[in-house]
Amino acid sequence: MESALLHAASAPATQSLSFLDIALWVVLPYVSFAILIVGLAWRYKTDQYGWTSRSSQWNEPTILRWASPLFHFGVLFVFMGHVLGLVIPKTWTEAAGVPQHVYHLTATIPGTIAGIMTIVGLALLIYRRLVVKSVRVATTRMDIVTYVMLAIPVLLGGAATLLNQVLGGHEGYDYRETISVWFRSIFYLHPQAHLMVDVPVSFKLHIVAGLLLFCVWPFTRLVHAVSAPVGYVARPPVIYRSRDEHRTHEMTRGGMSD
Repeated sequence: MESALLHAASAPATQSLSFLDIALWVVLPYVSFAILIVGLAWRYKTDQYGWTSRSSQWNEPTILRWASPLFHFGVLFVFMGHVLGLVIPKTWTEAAGVPQHVYHLTATIPGTIAGIMTIVGLALLIYRRLVVKSVRVATTRMDIVTYVMLAIPVLLGGAATLLNQVLGGHEGYDYRETISVWFRSIFYLHPQAHLMVDVPVSFKLHIVAGLLLFCVWPFTRLVHAVSAPVGYVARPPVIYRSRDEHRTHEMTRGGMSD
């Protein structure tokens, strides 16, 4: 961490960093990732039975039937878009013959659709929590914190996409020259915080909200998102029987019958 701070402080003189820049683009990422990793390990070790989304389908299935797929598939596509945009360097796509305006279109159109799916799905889930009494009664304080901390980065991400990518001109804002390089530099332990100085405010707010979400992630129902149901495909089916059928079977096996 100390070397990261020193490296960030040694940015070019033309890109002098304030204390806030150091706090947001050097300290906060490492703190949030540390809390996320350590918190998930602690939660798994101490609360495996609570490692669940605590489904409320039995309370109200109609709205959930639409809201859950919209939100989960939307988040999945948004996550994949973030990975491609942040992890893959711009030089790779250019070497493959993909110019910036083509990349911008192929990223913005599906990304906008995925963002709309996520926002609509989340809105329906929140509406369901507020309107359906049985779901509202079962909602905990941590559930409220989860929805708030989840809604903020989702809405800010949608605003950043709309303002900078959809309405931002022919090629939009090229975040792969600033945000993406900064993001990768975090994992090199040499964060290039100076790249974030001139990034649009909407993107900055979205990133900060996302990092703060990581800080509370291990302590909410969101932990189920990092569980991979590898054994689900090979798991034998669960057989449900009514009590009367089970009782008749037991009586017949014991030599008793009606």
